[in-house]
Amino acid sequence: MAPPLLTLTDMALRYGPDPLFRGVELSIGETDRISLVGRNGAGKSTLMKIIHGSVEFDSGERFVKPGTHVTYLEQDPDLSRYKTAHDYVISGLVHSSEHDHFQADIILAEIGLEGKMETANMSGGEKRRAAIARALISETDILLLDEPTNHLDIATIEWLESKLKSWRGALVLISHDRTFLNNLTNTTFWLDRGLVRRLDKGFAHFEEWSNTILEQETAEKEKLDKLIAKETDWSHKGITARRKRNMGRMRRLWELRHQREQQIAVQGTVKLSTETDKTSGKKVIEAHKVYKSYDDKVILKNFNTKILRGDRVGIIGPNGAGKSTLLKILTGDLDPDQGRVKLGTNLEATYLDQNRTLIKDTDTVWETLSDGSDHIMVRGHSKHIISYIKDFLFDASQAHSPVGSLSGGERNRLLLAKTLAQPTNLLILDEPTNDLDMDTLDLLQDVLSEYNGTLLLVSHDRDFLDRLVTSTIVMEGNGDVIEYPGGYSDYVRQRKNRKDASVKTAAKPKEKKPEQPTEKAPAKKISYKHKFALENLPKEIAKIEKNIKMFEEKISEPDFYNKDPELFNKCSAELEKLTLQLEEKEEELLELEIMMEELE
Repeated sequence: MAPPLLTLTDMALRYGPDPLFRGVELSIGETDRISLVGRNGAGKSTLMKIIHGSVEFDSGERFVKPGTHVTYLEQDPDLSRYKTAHDYVISGLVHSSEHDHFQADIILAEIGLEGKMETANMSGGEKRRAAIARALISETDILLLDEPTNHLDIATIEWLESKLKSWRGALVLISHDRTFLNNLTNTTFWLDRGLVRRLDKGFAHFEEWSNTILEQETAEKEKLDKLIAKETDWSHKGITARRKRNMGRMRRLWELRHQREQQIAVQGTVKLSTETDKTSGKKVIEAHKVYKSYDDKVILKNFNTKILRGDRVGIIGPNGAGKSTLLKILTGDLDPDQGRVKLGTNLEATYLDQNRTLIKDTDTVWETLSDGSDHIMVRGHSKHIISYIKDFLFDASQAHSPVGSLSGGERNRLLLAKTLAQPTNLLILDEPTNDLDMDTLDLLQDVLSEYNGTLLLVSHDRDFLDRLVTSTIVMEGNGDVIEYPGGYSDYVRQRKNRKDASVKTAAKPKEKKPEQPTEKAPAKKISYKHKFALENLPKEIAKIEKNIKMFEEKISEPDFYNKDPELFNKCSAELEKLTLQLEEKEEELLELEIMMEELE
């Protein structure tokens, strides 16, 4: 075997009273493609900087083979010393010459940036793409990438994957994107409680391997001190839960996808059956022949969809395709230029606020979640604050910690805890996986897997989509938007099948059949009964909705039950009866509208 390019021997580093690293041993060979994993706060980025040589450590040794170059792509690259994107990218060339500068123009064009773009005017996403371009032309021996897929769309992530697959040097990757790590790595470094464990297999084998280690430690936990036992338990929650939940939830997801496929493909009777709370009507969102454009750019063209209660719908497409616009149109926040969007009844929509406006640094975790009491209402059910924060991987001792003292991952988990406690039957998530560590991402998948409402999800995380959604709406450009049953992998397979079928159809010569006189089939017409129902059902639904609102207002009056429990019970029974009537009428109207579309 060739000697390693870089080694760390007995490396230790202490921040404050506690050691961050102790006795770290690792080596990087010229063919290693390493996923560096560990829970949030374990020190992954710091270890990456130590490998790079930009952070000093307290003790130990760092050896780099003479002539070896190491390049580091950090999460927040600084471009301030360079005027243009071109200037910044060529600064990454190890052996720079005027003749080599054309490489910068080529790779900037591939990644969708202009070389003359001024760095001062770049968005965060544009800076990251420029930094990726700089790293890729560096011809470095060891390339260190810290969350390279953040804020990239799927097309750019797949482009980056193809570039890295042909990379000749060593790679070290930190990423929450499991598909990205699965496709690229052959070695795993697990940073756990200050030590680095090595597995000479890629990230796809990490969960089984780490789970075995944690189970062995759990069996011996009585021999460990309290601190290590506590951290093992914390880590165990974030890792073993992934394996335990997978099979049952995936079977449930496959069933839902099959049902969603029937909705998309079969324009007849809807066959969806879910175990949701019946707080919303069966039909949640219906879009019919929707058109939307900005200036000369067409976002949506003749777009149709029907989203029913319990559906989990993913939305994907390149950056700038209009995913957020589509989301706003589907939720009624933006009107289409043409067509119509109809929202169902009794909808309680909740947006996951990634801007963290719901939390304040000066409040404690307890104050953020409660109104002063020791309980919180979680979607209509009372739960103790301590029990609730433990669900989100907080220790009980953190309940009175100020938000400002939390790490980025902990803040994201607190934001999830506050947002997901709200009563909702329509959850809308726009790029929720950006800047999430893997533990928080696992937690979000857990929560959404158990969510019994309707989900709209814009995401570039392929594994996240595969684990959650029942169908995927793909914005393919030029206003073409197609819905596919299943997750991202299902979409890729179906798209390939469609293309293969199109090629076969185009290649097959059409046989001319002898002309024969045929009788023209009589045009199908809707019956008077159905026509009457189509005209009157909307009026009946509106009347029922009005009565439901009246009973809801009556029941919500203060002390109504105490004043007249008999009348309260009668009103509750009538409200339940009206709700069932509303669902039946909506379902009848939905089937008639499908019938009309078929006739048209």
